[in-house]
Amino acid sequence: MTIEFTYTNAREQLASLLDRVSKDREVVIIQRRGSEDVAMISADELASLTETAYLMRSSQNAKRILSALARALKNKGKSQSMEELRREVGLEAEKA
Repeated sequence: MTIEFTYTNAREQLASLLDRVSKDREVVIIQRRGSEDVAMISADELASLTETAYLMRSSQNAKRILSALARALKNKGKSQSMEELRREVGLEAEKA
């Protein structure tokens, strides 16, 4: 959910807004008179969004990810152990 505050109200309630953003995953829009509004989100959420945007830049990768998501949502994915997945993608652990 997105909540909006004026700059003045956000400044007065900064500690509680930071808690809402980090604990409740709220997105806070701070409205600034005469300047562009600013969004406040948790650092983890920003990292997740940045990683998703990076992965979706490649159309081939985006198709693969969306296809896997569609299969998962339809419960048509194939269950694999981590060991099986590592072998499939060529990340087998080297034996000593």
